[in-house]
Amino acid sequence: MRVSAYPKELSAYLIRGDWMRRNRLSVFVSLATTVLFSTLSNAKSKPLQVYAIDVEGGQSTLIVSPSGQSLLVDTGWPGNKGRDADRIVAAAKSAGLKQIDYVLITHFHRDHVGGVPQLARRFKIGTFIDHGPNLEDSNDPKQDYAAYERVLPGHKHLVVKPGDHVPIKGIDVLVLTAAGEHIQQPVHGAGTPNPACADEPKPKADDTENSRSLGTLITYGKFRMLDLGDLTKDKELELMCPDNLIGTVDLFIVSHHGWNQSNSNAFVAAIHPKAAIMNNGARKGGSPDVWTIVNNVVGPNRFWQLHYSSEGGAEHNVPEKFIANPDEKNDEGKDIKVVAQKDGAFDVINSRNDFQWHYNLQLEMTLSGAAK
Repeated sequence: MRVSAYPKELSAYLIRGDWMRRNRLSVFVSLATTVLFSTLSNAKSKPLQVYAIDVEGGQSTLIVSPSGQSLLVDTGWPGNKGRDADRIVAAAKSAGLKQIDYVLITHFHRDHVGGVPQLARRFKIGTFIDHGPNLEDSNDPKQDYAAYERVLPGHKHLVVKPGDHVPIKGIDVLVLTAAGEHIQQPVHGAGTPNPACADEPKPKADDTENSRSLGTLITYGKFRMLDLGDLTKDKELELMCPDNLIGTVDLFIVSHHGWNQSNSNAFVAAIHPKAAIMNNGARKGGSPDVWTIVNNVVGPNRFWQLHYSSEGGAEHNVPEKFIANPDEKNDEGKDIKVVAQKDGAFDVINSRNDFQWHYNLQLEMTLSGAAK
């Protein structure tokens, strides 16, 4: 049975303060109207589905558009008897897919591109998308890029730059960063000054593939999701300072597995996500200082992890029900799923225990307004 936290969230609002006793009828009428219109609207359109797949501290995120087309962001590690490729295929089949239409590689580090050869042998792939050739002068990225290149023949291949759109039907996928470059003009509705920039220390420049990550903003109606791969702080701040070129988002795939080479306070505070998913491993990512930044911004019941972080300890991990794989010794490779509606409402679901939480900005605004 799926456990939902939605009723508890409502109860917290409805029992708060004396205003409830004075305005009971108006609150419930407003609430009922909001829920009714949201339900009717969502019934007319299919949802966007997102699967944060556990690839043990790498990245692989499957996005299934309401149109039925699909986009996979990164493919996890190589080796391990095809473990990561098998988990991706399992998620794809769970979503009813017979092929993955687009595979987007954020950058050419092994935990992101390494699984391409094994995945290509197991599942049909339509088009590969990347930022162009490897730009890091070290052995591992060179080897992994060469292995990736050997898979490309027989597939379509797109090299994208900031400002481009991935041609997937039913959602908008805007390229924000690629090959060390970024959008020059703010996204529609963004562009306001970022006051947090004043207190943000200047980070060191990064010359690895991380700083060349292909980052995207995915929009479905009012729902906005941000995934910047392993983009480093120096490049984050180019998007955030002095002006916020992205605006706020609903869902943030925490950059760089939650490591502190990324996820500056000026960045996370400015995008101010309603919920965040950290694709960390048990012993990779989840830096305590980054955990604190994200947790402070999103607040309680809005932060999800693929693994319990051994580095974080008891003080820097979310409650167990929000962790897909809390036990390193009994790791089942469970994922976290998101189901997003066109009106901006969305649910996050832990596949390990079926625990879910519902996020609805329109409902929260109705309840908050009634409480004043």
